[in-house]
Amino acid sequence: MTLVERTEEQEAVGDDGYRRIRTDIVFGRLRPGQKLRLEGLKEDYGVSVSTLREILNRLTAEGFVLAEGRRGFEVASISAENLRELAELRLLLEQHAMGVSFANADVEWEGRVVSAHHKLASTERLMETGLGELEQWKRYDGEFHQALISNCGSRTLMETHALVFDKYFRYQMVAFSYRGSEPAAQHKALLDSALKRDAETATETLRAHVNNCVEHALATATLK
Repeated sequence: MTLVERTEEQEAVGDDGYRRIRTDIVFGRLRPGQKLRLEGLKEDYGVSVSTLREILNRLTAEGFVLAEGRRGFEVASISAENLRELAELRLLLEQHAMGVSFANADVEWEGRVVSAHHKLASTERLMETGLGELEQWKRYDGEFHQALISNCGSRTLMETHALVFDKYFRYQMVAFSYRGSEPAAQHKALLDSALKRDAETATETLRAHVNNCVEHALATATLK
């Protein structure tokens, strides 16, 4: 095996380990405040200690993990204040990006929005019956909101939104459960607004969508 092949193999292992650990944090399988012991992670994820350090440093930079010097790493904690901050940041980014996307609307963008909503709506129906898969729901939820802003013309804005969305979504996994029909109705209203190029109504719907989610979390979960 050549040096290049070894490097590519190490990168592949590292990327897979990064995705798996990040997913387990977002979905609450690695709990807020949980200590991340390198030997235990090595066993669970099949990744070397040196690669794990790189992964955890990357997740620290993204805000999913806290580095405590000699004390090691732990999963970032959650709080009511942080949830509110994430909600406001998400709204700030998504409302602006939706407005630009609606102004730049074309057939290709419309097709992406319709397709993304179809997959999300199908998954939401399964979630209401208890048959849906959390990771599939999360993926399609994120894809729909990304489709709505996909004509904003800024890759940086979309990447920033995706990171904030994942941090915000973590609260749905660790702080409260699936909310039932209300989010699905709001997603349908967002679709209708997109097809009508009605950014004002979409903004109002999105704000209700996010704020209702926050209120539900604060009412049903113990957040300090």
